[in-house]
Amino acid sequence: MVFITLAWPNSPDGSALFGLADLMVLPTVFGKRLAWLCLLVGLSLTANGWASSFKVVNASTRLDNEIYRLYAQLDYQLSQAPLEALQNGVPLTFSQQVELIRKREWLWDEVLTTRIQRFTLAYHALSRQYVVTDLDREVSKSFPDATAAFDFLGNIDNLPLVNSKVLNAQEIYYVRLRTTLDLEKLPVPLLLVAYLSDDWYLSGEWYTWPL
Repeated sequence: MVFITLAWPNSPDGSALFGLADLMVLPTVFGKRLAWLCLLVGLSLTANGWASSFKVVNASTRLDNEIYRLYAQLDYQLSQAPLEALQNGVPLTFSQQVELIRKREWLWDEVLTTRIQRFTLAYHALSRQYVVTDLDREVSKSFPDATAAFDFLGNIDNLPLVNSKVLNAQEIYYVRLRTTLDLEKLPVPLLLVAYLSDDWYLSGEWYTWPL
């Protein structure tokens, strides 16, 4: 095992420890790694008592000009660890998954189509703005606080789902919707902490209704 002692540059015996002024001149790479380490330690020590949940408050489909369109309201309640990561500059990616399913009597129900919408939420410290980016359309919108950003994320309005012409009037169809936090999009240094902590496993239950 190798022991390393950090000492004052001008200390004759090299016994005095580095002070803050000396730490300021450490290499940039080490500084970044140290910042990540501090963030990871802080997040790993976060209490687990924080209430968190993703849920679909309501959802429905409407037929408009032969197109079934989705309308829904989702509620995002994050645990403390993801919120702290967000406020420390870590962008979070959310997936909204909707499936159209055909009901069958003797076999498993058939998933006819799946649509996934992905968004990132990032906090910009300089502007103090929360920015939501639609990854499919590559458009962004800024908000003054996290509550407004999550309200925007939770609103699905007039989303095209399926053309009624491809459906059989004699069949029974239903739709289900859920939203999740995509851990795979987290920075690599944070992945291990996320996989080992229940605070990061945020996924809503399926919300189901007839087409």
